[in-house]
Amino acid sequence: MTFKPGPPPPAPARRGNAAAAAPLTDGEWHRLHPLTPLLRGGIFLIVVLGILVNNLRDTLVEMVIPGGGPQEDGDPVRYVYEHGAVGWVLLGIVGFLVVLIGLFWLSWRMHEFRVTGEIVEVRSGVLFRNHRKARLDRIQGINVSRPLIPRLFGTAKLEIAQAGNDANVQLAYLGAKAGDDLRQRILVLASGAQEDEADGQSDRPRYDSEGIVSDRVHEFLSPELDAGAVRATRIVKVHPGRLIASMVLSGTTVFLLAVIAAIIISIAVTGEYFLLVSLFPAVIGAGGYYVRKFSKSLQYTIADTRDGIRIGFGLVSTSNETLPPGRIHAVSVAQPLLWRPFGWWDIRINRATNAGNGASSNQQVSSIVLPVGTAADVRQVLEIILPSLVGSAVVGPQASKDLLREGSAEAVSVVDDSLTTTGDQGGFRHSPRRGRWLRPLSARRNGYRFVQGAVLLRLGAVWRSLVVVPLPRVQSVKVSQGPVDRLLRLASVHVQTVHGPVTAAIGALDARDAQQLWSEASSRAVEAAATDTSHRWRSGRGSGASGQEARVAADTLPARPSGQGDGPWASHTEPPVGWTDVPAPGAVR
Repeated sequence: MTFKPGPPPPAPARRGNAAAAAPLTDGEWHRLHPLTPLLRGGIFLIVVLGILVNNLRDTLVEMVIPGGGPQEDGDPVRYVYEHGAVGWVLLGIVGFLVVLIGLFWLSWRMHEFRVTGEIVEVRSGVLFRNHRKARLDRIQGINVSRPLIPRLFGTAKLEIAQAGNDANVQLAYLGAKAGDDLRQRILVLASGAQEDEADGQSDRPRYDSEGIVSDRVHEFLSPELDAGAVRATRIVKVHPGRLIASMVLSGTTVFLLAVIAAIIISIAVTGEYFLLVSLFPAVIGAGGYYVRKFSKSLQYTIADTRDGIRIGFGLVSTSNETLPPGRIHAVSVAQPLLWRPFGWWDIRINRATNAGNGASSNQQVSSIVLPVGTAADVRQVLEIILPSLVGSAVVGPQASKDLLREGSAEAVSVVDDSLTTTGDQGGFRHSPRRGRWLRPLSARRNGYRFVQGAVLLRLGAVWRSLVVVPLPRVQSVKVSQGPVDRLLRLASVHVQTVHGPVTAAIGALDARDAQQLWSEASSRAVEAAATDTSHRWRSGRGSGASGQEARVAADTLPARPSGQGDGPWASHTEPPVGWTDVPAPGAVR
């Protein structure tokens, strides 16, 4: 059975927002930072300059120290100098640079963007035109990155993440303050707020301007996150020492040590010392990997702001992304074996976005929310990314803040009890005794449970993990039963979400428990999606728009067939043979 959603309700007019979002969100076309041509083509110019300097090096030495340069024939620079063609060559170089700069300038002139109350548009290209649009109510996140060279010039790259492959919209480059301000204003428009909430506060640390050089020094020395500027209510930081230790105790380190040990043993057995040469690429590659990972994870912060979940990191080159509420489709809390003595965990998420369009290839912001943290850090991060475990989508948009806080505390308590428990502790339904044939070590830990607005899967005994899937984000539910499962009266269930590092699947369940999980997940996902307004998370303020949207969504749901009770399997006494897949309602948001 497939439920097809109706068209999304039209967004209400927001005149106040359009005025508050001026000037960059006034609906008019704007251009990027004037230094954009230099920053985008600067690498090419540096390469050309490096070639010229390398060729002129010997000639310059000869001019400063007569007889100090090599007297080789065939040097093109020396040939030009001796034949008096220096002027013509310099004129050609100047002409080439003028043409190149002219092309960069023309490309900058033809690269424009505008932000309206509904979409973000970018059009670019001279000979081949490119026109991209991003709907505000489908934004999956907005990332502001500052690579080293653009950061020296006080600029930043803004990237709007959208669902789908090669769907991201990129604005490179904007002024640093303009990029932060534009992100905030876009999120205000995307939230559906009826009030004038864009106060123009920047995400960057605040200080009085003392000149270009002083501003750049202040920016490099200031912390990555200014809690007052973003109005952060909760902040979780990753300790650098713990970060280094987690990398040392990672699977990559174990693999590297195994390779080194194998090479050393091979040398001891064969006596062929030339095998030591193979160690250098491995050591150099591993060293570069650790340096990149460490530098990108310094100053790692997760903050709860009024515009969404802000994740920032970096020391020399920085990046921070704001995820609007309701854009997280699945969460995994995992604990590698070597981290267990220290009680460390990491958190990864699934999002409906994929880097493209020349977008940043850094997937750390997209999937890793907490690189390493204690159980207390996990609790805080889960409270930030899953407040009340999407309780607002279940209890309704008019629920009081006290009720949401109580729901959040209860949900986090359930998650906390699920990290290390086994058996039926915490209300989980786990694998039966016969499931040990397929899960010899984790049968008692292997289980599931429903909480307010989400389904929890508790997995693994050696490598522990907890998977949380918000019910409004469920795409479909699949139950499967192979020949061995059928013989043992077991089954597997896959709660399917968007593609990502988190897989919400559990096996070796009792067939009837799998049937109940399949049935409840399907029906609860329908109910949760009917009242979900997270794509317009502030639209209910002052106008009741959220309630109206919820009623419209509820009206589009098909009536439940008679005789099937509480779920699609209620009339069955035995689980079906093979597998069954029930898509959940609603488009990917």
